[in-house]
Amino acid sequence: MARLRDMRRAVVTGGPRPARAEEPLRDGGAARRPGEAVRVRAVLFDRDGTLVADVPGNTDWRRVEPMPTAREALERVRVRGLRTAVVTNQSALGRGGLRWPELRRINARVEELLGPLDAWVVCPHDRDFGCRCRKPRPGLVIEAARRLGVRPQECAVIGDIGSDMAAARAAGAPSVLVPTAQTSAEDVAAAPMVAPDLLSAVRAVLGERT
Repeated sequence: MARLRDMRRAVVTGGPRPARAEEPLRDGGAARRPGEAVRVRAVLFDRDGTLVADVPGNTDWRRVEPMPTAREALERVRVRGLRTAVVTNQSALGRGGLRWPELRRINARVEELLGPLDAWVVCPHDRDFGCRCRKPRPGLVIEAARRLGVRPQECAVIGDIGSDMAAARAAGAPSVLVPTAQTSAEDVAAAPMVAPDLLSAVRAVLGERT
């Protein structure tokens, strides 16, 4: 029971900062009104397969490798004055295959390679835990928006699989899929927007011509 309580307190936690219990998830900002134009004020990125190469079961920061165009894509977001965050499922934490210090070191390495991000929002649970944060549920998107001081509808989510798109849709946020070899054809077909690489996805979010 004590372990279960600890996991519930750790529903969403920061990245490179020391591990600590965070505030519980809250609902996002005011709902979008019909016909209301919403400006994107933040970009939320999936981590593995989107910002960095997906290395299953990775516990070693030295294996972190940026995805093509990731650095340029993030710099373009920062230059435009938008906030940034990572929203990532890390169920190995709940299973005991990954420790929080290892996760924080990996996330720190991501920032060493790609520059600082404004927030890290992590779900440590596996699919059977029944939490609100694990994608495709919207909890990570809602919490990231809260930390960044924007509404979920003002966040654009960029990821590589269908659960990223589903989490965005459930939170009322726009999204862009950047497929990899692990992305299913069904996920591509169902995505609201598909981009060939991360930079192209960011340009689409920013309304730039590619």
